Amino acid sequence: MSTPVEKIKERLGIEEVVGSYIKLEKVGKNLKARCPFHNEKTPSFYISPERESFYCFGCGAKGDIFNFVEQFEGLDFMGALKVLADKAGVSLTFEKIETKNEKERMYMIMEEATKFYEKGLENNKEAEDYLYKRGLKSTTIKDFRIGYIVNDWRLLYFYLKDKKYTDTDIEKVGLIKKPEDKSKGYYDRFRNRIMFPIMDSSGRVIAFSGRILHDDGKSAKYLNSPDTLLYNKSTVLYGIDKAKLDIRKKNYSILVEGQMDLVLSHQAGIRNTLAVSGTALADTLISKENIVNNLGIVKRLSTNIILAFDSDNAGRRASSRSAEIALSLGMDVKIADLPEGNDPADLVLKDKEGWKNVLRNAKPVVEFQIDKVMKEVKDKKLDNRKIPALIREDVLPFILAVQGAMERSGFVKMIKERTGISEEAINKDLGNFDKKKAYDTIPSNVRERLLDPILRKFGLLINIEREHSAIKRITGNERYNNLIKEVEPFKDALQLEAEVLFTNNSKGHVEELLLRLEEDIIREELSRIMEISDKKTLEEKYKNLNNRKKEIEDKLNNIKK
Repeated sequence: MSTPVEKIKERLGIEEVVGSYIKLEKVGKNLKARCPFHNEKTPSFYISPERESFYCFGCGAKGDIFNFVEQFEGLDFMGALKVLADKAGVSLTFEKIETKNEKERMYMIMEEATKFYEKGLENNKEAEDYLYKRGLKSTTIKDFRIGYIVNDWRLLYFYLKDKKYTDTDIEKVGLIKKPEDKSKGYYDRFRNRIMFPIMDSSGRVIAFSGRILHDDGKSAKYLNSPDTLLYNKSTVLYGIDKAKLDIRKKNYSILVEGQMDLVLSHQAGIRNTLAVSGTALADTLISKENIVNNLGIVKRLSTNIILAFDSDNAGRRASSRSAEIALSLGMDVKIADLPEGNDPADLVLKDKEGWKNVLRNAKPVVEFQIDKVMKEVKDKKLDNRKIPALIREDVLPFILAVQGAMERSGFVKMIKERTGISEEAINKDLGNFDKKKAYDTIPSNVRERLLDPILRKFGLLINIEREHSAIKRITGNERYNNLIKEVEPFKDALQLEAEVLFTNNSKGHVEELLLRLEEDIIREELSRIMEISDKKTLEEKYKNLNNRKKEIEDKLNNIKK
């Protein structure tokens, strides 16, 4: 009898799965694409339908359809299994609690809690009426699995204990708390709250955000789950499981603040909407633990994003911060200008078409900020001499976050046309900003891998042979030369960093850096030769490069030991 994994692989080919996420190009029997797991201009990501596998010669990512979905959507194996089982129409069955590992037990507890909260809403007319008054339909409430918990200290706790879950497991998922007085028992974290389940990309419940129903003046309006083994607020956005297909289809996402904003937007048919409530935007694509962060997942679906936050001061501040983060990650960011005193939920209920028009009229963030400055000058009747200071404060940080030089140039021209400030003056101020932050923006892995080659180029002597074999092999390589040029303005800071870094055991450290740089260059070369049509030439070049790559990997392993 076939296992679920085998059934899925029988029904889904790797071309179909990967092709539903990224655009593929035919190359003989294989397919290629730009790798979704690292930035690259030349495709080095290859898919082999014959082997049912993928491999990237640029970053080394490889595997089958399960590995791809895990890496693309930031899921574990069980999450990828669920996504692919739904796609293939394969049903999954699970064993008893006792045979599950810790993480799977945690998922089961969260599922039980969600069902309990859903039942709690069905049995509480006041909570149901509150949601209906906010404009939600019963089908929407069921679709988003919204629930309710009454103001009882241990209702969920006793329910889960009856299901044979331990105190330790229930506490680990953040559903119960231990009081300061250790002689007393656990109590429920969430009480008297409308419960919004937060789900991962595969649709599994990993956390909750609870809105208070009766404000007692003491409790927070919203209470969110703490970080757990299942939930890290920087790796998920509310609604990602329901929005991902529409984001991919429409090629843009909409980011709102609250759960009600998102739920009502989906109810109105705008299903490419995500929410930050209960989560937090990460300012990197990948976490230190090598987990894809929330905007990393969104960017893989589409680089285009519209921020539609509340029109109050707090919403504006949150929108500005989110825009800077998204721009710095290489996304194309627009801002939706909501009418004063409205949030998306209000707008959807008042005028569904009005909400759609607000999204259609969203402006690129730099243009939006320029409009904001000029409106402030006009409304407050400020002296035009105030404009440069406002531009420096409210506009230039966003231009600096834009990655493309041509795009930056376009925005500089826009400022000149709107304000009369010369392009030369704008660029000079931008340059001053750049000098302050440029060194920190060089990725640490790039700095580390280039330290020794750069320092040799600029004459800093360290304790290693000057004619190192790796230096001979990589000097003159196009990638090496381009990187040298890219970081040349920061040579003084790099020299200082190297002097600190190489104080002890410099030889082994530099050896590793040089080998890793050479390894990167070989991976790129391997990618390029895959397009050689002469099979004999291809096999010979591939064999030689792959042998050298293996030698490097062996040396790196020895250094680690």
